[in-house]
Amino acid sequence: MVRRVEIVVPSLLRERLAQGHPWVYRDHVSPHVRLPSGAWVIVRCGAWRGYALWDAEGPIALRIFSTRTVPDIAWLRERLTAAWNLRAPLRAAGITAYRWVFGEGDGVPGIVVDRYNDIAVLQASSAGTLTLIEDVATAILKVDPTVRRVALRMATESRSAIDEGDEGDGDARLRSLYGESPPREIVVVEHGIRFAVALHTAQKTGLFLDQRENRRFVEGLAAGRTVLNCFAYTGGFSLYALRGGARQVVSVDVGKGLASATARNLALNRLDDGRHRFETADCFELLEQYAAAGQRFDLVILDPPSFARRKESRYAAQRAYVRLNALGMRCVKPGGLLATASCTTQVGPEAFREALASAGALAERRLRIIHEAGQPLDHPVPAHFPEGRYLKFVVGRVEEAV
Repeated sequence: MVRRVEIVVPSLLRERLAQGHPWVYRDHVSPHVRLPSGAWVIVRCGAWRGYALWDAEGPIALRIFSTRTVPDIAWLRERLTAAWNLRAPLRAAGITAYRWVFGEGDGVPGIVVDRYNDIAVLQASSAGTLTLIEDVATAILKVDPTVRRVALRMATESRSAIDEGDEGDGDARLRSLYGESPPREIVVVEHGIRFAVALHTAQKTGLFLDQRENRRFVEGLAAGRTVLNCFAYTGGFSLYALRGGARQVVSVDVGKGLASATARNLALNRLDDGRHRFETADCFELLEQYAAAGQRFDLVILDPPSFARRKESRYAAQRAYVRLNALGMRCVKPGGLLATASCTTQVGPEAFREALASAGALAERRLRIIHEAGQPLDHPVPAHFPEGRYLKFVVGRVEEAV
């Protein structure tokens, strides 16, 4: 029998751990603990105990996987099977790109698996979880034998607690674990819309999967409207708006190569019919120009990157959301719509609504919220892990202040 190191943590964590929270921060662990990343340990908190993966670096020292056993390939296979079954409605709908495993949300802390056609792309959020990658790849092939390729994408800073890599720069960011290396480009299908995905160089693992249902909601609002889509990336919201019957769509993003990537997606869906224009520009600056010039749209979409990757940045993020949404409201025609998102755990739903109220005051507008949403089925949030809820999506009618 393998003797495991036992780590005792403060009793103040007992209730949270008993509820199932999977993290123990380093400041709750004795500084005398010296272990290599990836070591399995026993965590004790009074009568409670669990099995955790140790990380020698980073703010999260312990990720708790189970209260019953040290995970092995059979354990991982059970977790991946449960996650696979949860996503059955997506496969039934013909969706070929989705998040198969959402880390803590699916009981596998720090591990993300995205499915693109027959390719599985893995991410590990720390040195400790990186030691599990080979076993996760083995479990993937056992759960779904139709997977033809498995690749590892090295995670950087995160959109959420465990999410979103930065733009990569070549094959060094994607390492093949099984089968051939993924091709330079693949085409996936989402609610009937085709997206070209460059897995080797794209943000995240190629597509913002978490906005899938919100894009579809925008499609239902777009008929006959003029649309401004800020932080457009490769045109996701724009494609849905065009298919929904938008009269004119302007996509804006500062990223290199995104105009051509959007054009590729338009062509794939036969939506390159003269109703779309791409502006390569800083969204804040262009919104300032449009607002000053009195240029208005029926629907403005704001889907910015995370403004706060760490807790100490949340107040700056709140100010950024106020400024951005005030500019967005000033570019909406009276009675038009604003669709706006926040993708950071550091700004919760109530704080985001407060930012929108402040933005309305700054813009001398009022926002009447008609729809709110969060993450889709493939980004589940356990009740005991509020940190997993990062995405807020709000649609509101913009009215003049009276």
